Amino acid sequence: MKLQQLRYIWEVAHHDLNVSATAQSLFTSQPGISKQIRLLEDELGVEIFARSGKHLTRVTPAGEAILKTAGEVLRQVESIKQVAQEFSHEKRGSLSIATTHTQARYALPKPIEMFMSKYPEVSLHMHQGTPMQISEQAADGAVDFAIATEALELFSDLLMMPCYRWNRCILVPKSHPLAKLSRLSLEDVASYPIITYVFGFTGRSKLDEAFFTRGLSPKVVFTAADADVIKTYVRLGLGIGIVAQMAYDEKIDSDLVALDASHLFTPSVTKIGFRRGTFIRGYMYDFIRMFAPHLTKDLVEQAYLCSNKVEIDELFEHIELPLY
Repeated sequence: MKLQQLRYIWEVAHHDLNVSATAQSLFTSQPGISKQIRLLEDELGVEIFARSGKHLTRVTPAGEAILKTAGEVLRQVESIKQVAQEFSHEKRGSLSIATTHTQARYALPKPIEMFMSKYPEVSLHMHQGTPMQISEQAADGAVDFAIATEALELFSDLLMMPCYRWNRCILVPKSHPLAKLSRLSLEDVASYPIITYVFGFTGRSKLDEAFFTRGLSPKVVFTAADADVIKTYVRLGLGIGIVAQMAYDEKIDSDLVALDASHLFTPSVTKIGFRRGTFIRGYMYDFIRMFAPHLTKDLVEQAYLCSNKVEIDELFEHIELPLY
């Protein structure tokens, strides 16, 4: 059994069983990959992939178990490389982050600017996607950090730490009737068509929960993953917008009014997560601290030793998170 063979079956499984696409991504030949997979299957005495002619059709039950272990082996190999690089080139390497548009656009620019200034020889890679995609990438070890508000809790392999609290505002044109009210109620908001985030994005679950608890059925007429898109359709008069407070810029959005909605919705918490067992390099600790200053190296190391979500929650229960 060769490490290269494990990498081939892992990559094929993560390229939708497309051997040709896998070969292109690994800069090798399709016949070479197919041959190595067959040799591995012959050595193990089981099929990892079911076939129809020359095409792979699905992962077999034995293949599922083998791929799970292969992924763990490959991640351990990567950790060994990271350990070696930490001692040979402590300020050189790469850092990959998976996050949502809201975090990438509004919360991350300053810490990333600070990080790149301090570590010019570290290549930084940002992947944007849905919270579920982000969590899966971190759980699979495809990225170093996941930064999101939703879905991270669904993956037990992720160690998640709270970064900051945030809430929402209601965006309306200056002439809108809601702009004349001194204090909004949920009933006021629910009486107008609403434009907000797609479910599963940017704390959307807290918004739905608030209306449900009051027995209200708001008319959500348009959803998007991007706050800038939401603002565009508010400007067209299609509805009132509900976005993260951080997404409102007084200069850029001067034609809109941001109405305080912090008393209407429970604050959401943005978290940063990484796969348990990940080797955290020095510059990775620094990035976490730049993004969330209360997450010192000592505190992250304490969190690293926690074995479950309950222990993590207990560790952070007395820490007052900043409000973004």
